[in-house]
Amino acid sequence: MTFLWPELLWALICVPLLIVLYIFLLRRRKKLAVRYAGLSIVKEAMGASQHWRRHIPPALFLLAFTGMLIAMARPAALVTLPSQYETVILAIDVSGSMRASDVQPTRIAAAQEAVRGFVEKQPRHTRIGVVTFAGTAAVTQAPTENREDILAAINRIQLQRATAIGSGILVSLKAIFPEVEFDLNSSDPRPKDTRGSTGRSINEPQAEKKPEHKPVPPGSYTSAAIILLTDGQTTTGPDPVESSMLAAERGVRVFTVGVGTPEGEVVAGEGWSMHVRLDEESLKKIAGATGAQYFYAGTANELTQVYKMLNSKLTLERKETEITAFFAAGAALLALLSALLSMLWFNRIL
Repeated sequence: MTFLWPELLWALICVPLLIVLYIFLLRRRKKLAVRYAGLSIVKEAMGASQHWRRHIPPALFLLAFTGMLIAMARPAALVTLPSQYETVILAIDVSGSMRASDVQPTRIAAAQEAVRGFVEKQPRHTRIGVVTFAGTAAVTQAPTENREDILAAINRIQLQRATAIGSGILVSLKAIFPEVEFDLNSSDPRPKDTRGSTGRSINEPQAEKKPEHKPVPPGSYTSAAIILLTDGQTTTGPDPVESSMLAAERGVRVFTVGVGTPEGEVVAGEGWSMHVRLDEESLKKIAGATGAQYFYAGTANELTQVYKMLNSKLTLERKETEITAFFAAGAALLALLSALLSMLWFNRIL
């Protein structure tokens, strides 16, 4: 447990002072009891149980007071809480390498089956979008709560040539932030408005300058996440790690799922063949840069299990959370219990 205002913990020095004060008052009362014989006789008649019972309300009040002092320091702890993701973008590799059969029956068929299961288990209020990428990337289904539309977009996937993972990340990011413009044809994916001015006609009106984006901590944007499914081999388009840095600067996590095997296999087409293998290193870098996690899926069953784990990752998440309210509520309940017991046993408050 940590504290946002640890300097206020010095107030806990009041606790031992209160204990000393309580002991002083008890001794003072004992002297008065000796002075008045009638009071002494009454106390003896009350019995031993009353002797220890009188200390319970003050002890509860002391615990309540300590809890309130700790609450002043704003404690925080790692707590498992439901995530607040409202939008999930599924970025699916539809390049020719996904026809490889090292994941049965094929990489793409296993991916479609696993993704369908993932979609069906998401909360109904979660908006899901589908982005497919090969040589270029496109939004095949804008974020929606309509599960039928999402599944239809997954079912109509068709394989194409080349692989532009960077484009897949950027188009997914644009589905979350429609106002941001990226150059998908350049190796530098930075938004056009942040790459310096270019030449323009003197008659052309000057465009209104957009406010420059201020980077936020990776993983801090809790309203949306991207799930990238690919074999990790980029052949064209923007650099995927640089693209992931743009997602990191906006706090968006990119969970990566590697489908295939490191050994790979040879895929043949009409007059061509190529060796396709899983590139785990780049996928680990993408996930790590955005504060997310990489998952390996070497078989169809593993791929299904990965999406089950991803479902729990998006539903529950451990993060540092302020727990001041718990200490304040506990202190209030203890103070109330202390007052109630004092009234029931002694007809007074403490």
